[in-house]
Amino acid sequence: MTSGIFDAYLRRLGVTAPAVPSAEGLFALQRAHLERVPYENIDIQLGRPPGIGPELSARRFAAGRGGYCFHLNGAFAALLEHLGYDVTRHVGGVYEETGAQDVNGNHLALTVRVGGEAYLVDVGLGDGPYEPLPLREGAYEQGGFGYRLERLAGPVEGWTYHNPGSPFPQMNFRSAAAGMDEFEAEHLRLSTAEDSSFVRTLALLRRDAESIDLMRGRILTRIDAVKGPSDRELTGREEFYEVIATVFGRELDDLTPADRTALWDRVCTAHEAWLAARQG
Repeated sequence: MTSGIFDAYLRRLGVTAPAVPSAEGLFALQRAHLERVPYENIDIQLGRPPGIGPELSARRFAAGRGGYCFHLNGAFAALLEHLGYDVTRHVGGVYEETGAQDVNGNHLALTVRVGGEAYLVDVGLGDGPYEPLPLREGAYEQGGFGYRLERLAGPVEGWTYHNPGSPFPQMNFRSAAAGMDEFEAEHLRLSTAEDSSFVRTLALLRRDAESIDLMRGRILTRIDAVKGPSDRELTGREEFYEVIATVFGRELDDLTPADRTALWDRVCTAHEAWLAARQG
């Protein structure tokens, strides 16, 4: 990628490139990324999933879009390398239940070495840590949210990350380095298969120091570490798009009037089916 792409990416983050790699700079970059680049699947919902090439993802972020783990961590890894950080990509897997000892490949995880320390760095979990976690076994607390890291208790050398309050409370990743090509097949499945949650349900997430904003379909949830979650149903099309633009910072200038109608209709159909299932 050219330096101009990285400059535009950094402008989206609102961060000045650190003069030299440092833990302080790494922490600032992750915080800014989580606050300004949403985890989102709007284009997948519209049937046009973007590729996961880091340059494409970086251009999308600079233009006000977001993505999911392969886009977010893929581009962030390239940005960090451009800034001089020692980055390793890993095949990972997120799970709805705890206890998994395998790595299913549906997540791209990153580790970064700087200042003699290794960190788990992840801007692609949506509700993950606000700042990097030291890659050491132990419990960690950030803004009232608790996490834990431990060695993967399975046949493959790796790590397990625990987030007890998440719908996906466990993420495993292999210690071995991986290339972006190793995620292409799983990206194709996740972004096109009818049974994929990314295809079935619109989702946007954004992190800040003490809370998480989550939108699934027409339900907007704010998760506070102390107060817990609070839900609001989005009842109108204009409110729906205003929330996407203001709460999640996702620019909407790439959506035509037809796109907006199609997305709203799709979300409403899924919402009605969800309501019927709850009542039935």
